[in-house]
Amino acid sequence: MKKVIVGVASVLASALLMAGCNKQVIDLTYEYNWAQLKMPDGTIVEGNVESWRDYEGDQLQVVIDGVTYLVHSSNIVMRH
Repeated sequence: MKKVIVGVASVLASALLMAGCNKQVIDLTYEYNWAQLKMPDGTIVEGNVESWRDYEGDQLQVVIDGVTYLVHSSNIVMRH
């Protein structure tokens, strides 16, 4: 019984410690309507998102106005 109480206390303490962070443990946002991305030459492309995919690593494939862009996650802003 003592192990169960210690286990529950550990889980609760971890949850409380993580609640103070700016980190989302489980990301459940899968739909974005608008995006703005920065091209290598510095131009900005923005518009309504038709579709997007998240690849392993930091790559995103975004379709805006029928054009497919493959961008690094540091060069894009997506809005829900």
